[in-house]
Amino acid sequence: MPLCRFQLHQTGSEIVRLGWVDLEHQRVFELADSLGALLALDAESRLRRLAELRRSAVATFPLRSVVMRAPVDDQEVWAAGVTYARSRDARVEESGNEDLYQRVYEAERPELFFKASGWRCVGDGQYVGMRADSTWDVPEPELALVIDARGEIFGYTIGNDMSSRSIEGENALYLSQAKIFHAACSLGPWIMLREELPDVSELAIEMRIIRGEAEAWSGQTSTARMRRSPDELVDWLYAALDFPTGAVLLTGAGLVPPAAFTLQPRDIIEVEIEGIGRLTNQAMRLEARQPRS
Repeated sequence: MPLCRFQLHQTGSEIVRLGWVDLEHQRVFELADSLGALLALDAESRLRRLAELRRSAVATFPLRSVVMRAPVDDQEVWAAGVTYARSRDARVEESGNEDLYQRVYEAERPELFFKASGWRCVGDGQYVGMRADSTWDVPEPELALVIDARGEIFGYTIGNDMSSRSIEGENALYLSQAKIFHAACSLGPWIMLREELPDVSELAIEMRIIRGEAEAWSGQTSTARMRRSPDELVDWLYAALDFPTGAVLLTGAGLVPPAAFTLQPRDIIEVEIEGIGRLTNQAMRLEARQPRS
């Protein structure tokens, strides 16, 4: 049963709760703990704690009565770039700099960058943002690793790494502006624990973009096309950083729409990863902010 963070429907409460999802019986069980507290524990202690929580659930709700939120609280979200050949090709496409991204793709050290604070992430059914000063915007569907404080993979969720290709292509040093902005990271709908999904080496990843009543773009890939393993990426991330309450790491995009495609406001983005589920968001153009005079 996957782990989730949820709110109650139609109560007006802004409280986000931790829970287990019983997909067979379509129910959510509220747990009296936080994701950060669980990820701070070692694996053995965490399994005991999870067993205790499941036996003493605070409350239970029909799945239809809750709204899923991003399965992250105070964790940082990081991302790996150029881990698929398609990602390498897309970066060359937008920048014209083949040598730079080919060297990153082949290098021993991966590209890793900060993506979002936990509170900046959105969940299933929420809007994702497109910068007002960007002219070329795409979603990037990615397998996301949920990692504990000791650098062990706790579970997996789905990530949508919203990106401005026009800004990133203008200058490689603009990467953070192309990647970090309001509602630029969607996660969800829940976390599938590693024990329930022990092998992620060949998971199908699909993305569909719906515009109006029609499909504007779709594609499919597999985690088998990743050049680097999840454990390798985690080792590099934790090599010189501490994460006392764990972290989330996006593992790179193997699906990027072609150069002629850009998102439009109100486009629906559906990302599905085998064994985890489906993450759905609607694109929204962010409001332009005037610079101070």
